[in-house]
Amino acid sequence: MLRPRWLAMLALCLVVAGVFAWLGQWQLGRALDTSATTPGETEQVLPIEQVVEPGAYLNSPLVGQKVQVSGHFVAGDFIVVSERMNGDDQGFWVTGQFRLDGTENPTSLAVAVGWAATLEKARDAASTLNAGGQSTSTMTGRLISDEGPRVPPRNDPDALRSMSPAALLSRWHDIAGLDVYRPYLVADQPLGSLVRIVSHAPAGGGGLNWLNLFYAAEWAVFAGFAFYLWYRLARDAWEKEVEELADAQGGELA
Repeated sequence: MLRPRWLAMLALCLVVAGVFAWLGQWQLGRALDTSATTPGETEQVLPIEQVVEPGAYLNSPLVGQKVQVSGHFVAGDFIVVSERMNGDDQGFWVTGQFRLDGTENPTSLAVAVGWAATLEKARDAASTLNAGGQSTSTMTGRLISDEGPRVPPRNDPDALRSMSPAALLSRWHDIAGLDVYRPYLVADQPLGSLVRIVSHAPAGGGGLNWLNLFYAAEWAVFAGFAFYLWYRLARDAWEKEVEELADAQGGELA
């Protein structure tokens, strides 16, 4: 291990481990840089660009933040999502693709525009909205993190059971070069015949981003693996030399 070759390899591993350690420290800082929100802070309506960028995850303290967006709904992209609670009642959401105005690239936000008690009412409302025009409007609502896709039931493979902008994107129209927000918006005011979705203000609390914390631990493991790799390579080379020396000595004795 004291040979120049392996000392040079160790220096390289130190550089790699140092980079991994810096990345881990950065992720740890992001995990802890989530101070508690004060009561009512999320109720201050902000432009969405001040809260989150398209494609970015919504930081924990900002989940439930009230935002305002201007744009229009894309006709034909009102879709029903099942298994949605509204208070104590289970029903269905109608969601739409809201195309924002004033963005450099085409940018859309998934919006839950209202609740219906039955699938028939939800589908009727979605059909009516899909038949409407694309008039410009301003939407205000609460930003919620993506729930992630869920497996649909066997008897209805096209059903959506979770509010996932990624899953909705696969069914939207006109998506070439489209930027999409990861969180979705629960509208303050329902559209059409739909019922307003109950959306309570989040309870203020300490913020700890578990995803960033996991990434920080992951980078620490990578840094340790860099040293283990150097040790393993050096040991393998040493064991090979010992075997060759033993073979050579055995040949001389024979």
